[in-house]
Amino acid sequence: STATTLAAFAPLLFWPGIVGQFMKYMPITLIAVLGSSLVVALVFVPVMGAIFGRNKVDPNSAGSILARAKSIKDLDVVKGPIQIYLKILKIALKIPGLIIVCAILLLIGVQILYGTLGRGVEFFPNIEPKVANILIHARGNLSVYEQDDLVHEVESKILDVEGIKVFYTESGKQKSQGNDDVAEDVIGKITLEFKDWDERKSAIEILDIIRDRTKHISGIYVEAQKQEEGPPTGKDIQIEIGSRFPEILAPAVEDILKVLKTDSDVIDIEDSRSLPGIEWELQVDRAQASKFGIDISLIGDYVRMVTNGLKVTDYRPDGSDEEVDIVIRHSKEERTLDQLDQVRIETSHGSVPISNFVQRVAKPAVGTINRIDQHRVFTIKANVKDGVNINDKVVGLKKYLAENIDKFDPRIQIKFTGEDEDQREAQEFLMKAFVVALFAMAVILVTQFNSFYSALLILFAVIMSTVGVMLGLLITGQPFGIVMSGIGVIALAGIVVNNNIVLIDTFDRHRRQGMATRDAIMITGAQRLRPVLLTTVTTVLGLMPMVLQLNIDFVNREISQGAPSTQWWVQLSTAIVFGLTFSTILTLIVTPSALMLRDKAENFKERIVGKLTKN
Repeated sequence: STATTLAAFAPLLFWPGIVGQFMKYMPITLIAVLGSSLVVALVFVPVMGAIFGRNKVDPNSAGSILARAKSIKDLDVVKGPIQIYLKILKIALKIPGLIIVCAILLLIGVQILYGTLGRGVEFFPNIEPKVANILIHARGNLSVYEQDDLVHEVESKILDVEGIKVFYTESGKQKSQGNDDVAEDVIGKITLEFKDWDERKSAIEILDIIRDRTKHISGIYVEAQKQEEGPPTGKDIQIEIGSRFPEILAPAVEDILKVLKTDSDVIDIEDSRSLPGIEWELQVDRAQASKFGIDISLIGDYVRMVTNGLKVTDYRPDGSDEEVDIVIRHSKEERTLDQLDQVRIETSHGSVPISNFVQRVAKPAVGTINRIDQHRVFTIKANVKDGVNINDKVVGLKKYLAENIDKFDPRIQIKFTGEDEDQREAQEFLMKAFVVALFAMAVILVTQFNSFYSALLILFAVIMSTVGVMLGLLITGQPFGIVMSGIGVIALAGIVVNNNIVLIDTFDRHRRQGMATRDAIMITGAQRLRPVLLTTVTTVLGLMPMVLQLNIDFVNREISQGAPSTQWWVQLSTAIVFGLTFSTILTLIVTPSALMLRDKAENFKERIVGKLTKN
């Protein structure tokens, strides 16, 4: 049991990427605890049993008779729940084939049902944040003072919002301050720290209030960003559009933006194209300039005197460790675009107007240029409204792009990144980890039971336990979390294996003692009902506080419900609780039916062989 459970968690140690770094402590902790629990079970529990256990056992008690049972007649002393279970088991053993077929149909049917009525999948659970960022977007050639005024106006409108403990405001271009994840048109950021979760409204409600208060400010757009819990992925939807031919990218970006903007569930849309603006390019006629003995560097020096100034030397004042630049440039009134056309350069031929050989041309402004694998790349980013499934929106976008592929130039490559990319990688790894865990379990089980059928039967129970997981998600109205529900399924596999090992090991022992198959199954069910139920009940009760999101403070004698720290584990615990509860029923009914079906198949085979031999 310990070996198979360790085999379930061991593949998680090799989880790559940021998500693997984030989640690796769980398998490390579980493996350490399981290893030490084996030592406790083999050494300390027997010692404590010898010290504190009862010295005398009544040989005529029902429990003692059940433990020594050799035939079905010995089960007559059994009363209560065990008796009810044995009656159900007796009926199931008469129709084992039908039980197995129904189990398989249930496995398929529940998956289809969840695909139809379920809430889809998500990458990571939605956790109530402690911090949020308010990003102020504005376009135009704004001075730092104009940017500060706009940021201050936003700040003044949200300072009195209830539930916020700390405001921290920054004005100025955030992109230039090293914040690569923000758009180029962000001119300020307000960082909010919320009060404790039980002293305020939810972060969603607070951010909605902020959006409502600031939506009427003209010339700007306010974006509210919750703090990301778990591995950072950026905005919900991220699309990379790349090509070796930059000129064909802009129309593709526009087409995708139109689709996003028509969807009311998609908000905070941005793209990485350069902001609208003009850059003035001075085109020099080198041949004409050379006639006056003027080179490019001299032209540049005269132009700098109109713009940022020309550094001629530096000076260090007395008592100072820093040097001061000495810069010459025209007066403020003369530092204009028109002055660029009126600059005159002193030459050996006299004062020459720069307009004789320099032409000023307006060009579209160019911001940051991004390339990946030698491809020019534009990125489209957007969020979805709270309560809307991100994966469903991404799937819908992928379907649109697939259906309208003819609209896009074949030289363009479109790729979904961010959360969708991390989700795909996590999903692929967990699927591989589950398969590797099943294979490792199969190797262990085959070597111990010396039976492929027994090993496959135990692994079948593991796969059937996913029925309970999906039913639990349907009942609770939760989406399937790729990370947390996926780990829950793997953890569930380790527990379900143990229950089936307990049953099949006892059954094999009775068969080796010469019991008939039906008798061995009935006695095994009666003897192992209690340990199987105890495993299920104790595990379920241990996880119920997580399922119900309960925090119990024994020191202050307080019980709270819905704290952010509990939201991490709801999907994982729900998967284990519902999966284990359902798999216990399967273990007690389907596993014995499968054992009986094997015996009937062998008897049928013997009869066929016997008839063929006579003929």
